[in-house]
Amino acid sequence: MVRPFLVSLFLLLPAALHAACEGSDLRPALTPAEQAERSRMLAGIPYPEGNRWRAEKDGKVLHIVGTMHLGDARLDGPVARLTPLVENAGLLLLEMTRAEEKHLQKALAEDPTMLTLSGPTLPELLPEAAWQALASAAQDRGIPAVMAAKFQPWYLSMMLATPPCAMAQLKGKSGLDMKLQDIADDAEVPTRALEPFDTVFRLFNAEPIEDQLEMLRTGVLDTDTAEDQFATLFDAYFEEAHADTWVISRLIARRALPEAPAEVDAMMEETEAQLLTARNKAWIPVLMQASAETEAPVVAAFGAAHLSGTDGILKLLADEGYTLTRETF
Repeated sequence: MVRPFLVSLFLLLPAALHAACEGSDLRPALTPAEQAERSRMLAGIPYPEGNRWRAEKDGKVLHIVGTMHLGDARLDGPVARLTPLVENAGLLLLEMTRAEEKHLQKALAEDPTMLTLSGPTLPELLPEAAWQALASAAQDRGIPAVMAAKFQPWYLSMMLATPPCAMAQLKGKSGLDMKLQDIADDAEVPTRALEPFDTVFRLFNAEPIEDQLEMLRTGVLDTDTAEDQFATLFDAYFEEAHADTWVISRLIARRALPEAPAEVDAMMEETEAQLLTARNKAWIPVLMQASAETEAPVVAAFGAAHLSGTDGILKLLADEGYTLTRETF
């Protein structure tokens, strides 16, 4: 089952929370037992740190950049350092280019069921008390209850996993991905998507409706916890500690969810397999083919959650014989 606040980690949605929200980094407040568990888990994760890497094989160079999808003033330094890299690239690969985004908008217009229910609405599918609590949480985020009632449960879950103070940022296009695309467009460097525009939608919509409803009932965090979690993920990103975001989210999930720790871990592993592992493995041949097509280096920029781990992009490239070098982000 895909849990909404785990999705926020994998999509690296945190916005400019330091300006708009009051959340605090949870890591200093971890208990001694949680700190020990954090250290144990981090020790077993390949390539746990670093937002920028050079991957080289047979004279071909791939520049790998872990991104966040929304904006913050602290991105100014990385953008300045990455600008010449993109300007001199033969190709920029992104999770979704602006062209793919237009395809997505067209598909959503033609098939509203990608985001909305075609049958009974949420008030009809949920107990009254559960629906009223969800409707109130949606309204706190500027989503009218009449609109929330029609959303696919997974999509409403994602919206409700975002703190109210960060909702405005979801509408912007100020993340590192789009900043790099702007640089590429200005320099006339071609861009290409790593995967079809509807990949994530297909993953979510494949979830049985019963699992989506359970996710929706149990996955809404209180405002303070949601703000603290987003602030923690956000701070870890700028520390280039992308594996720590996974570990901290697991520890937070164990606290927040009613299930036993082993069951929470199993849910997170299922989510990782759906949203990260399968996509990472599909991206490797795309990266390699793109590199083979051009003499100039290829830059690939995607959510930093995809970098670390046994099935992370960095380890998968190393398994293919690439030499990896961490570079200044």
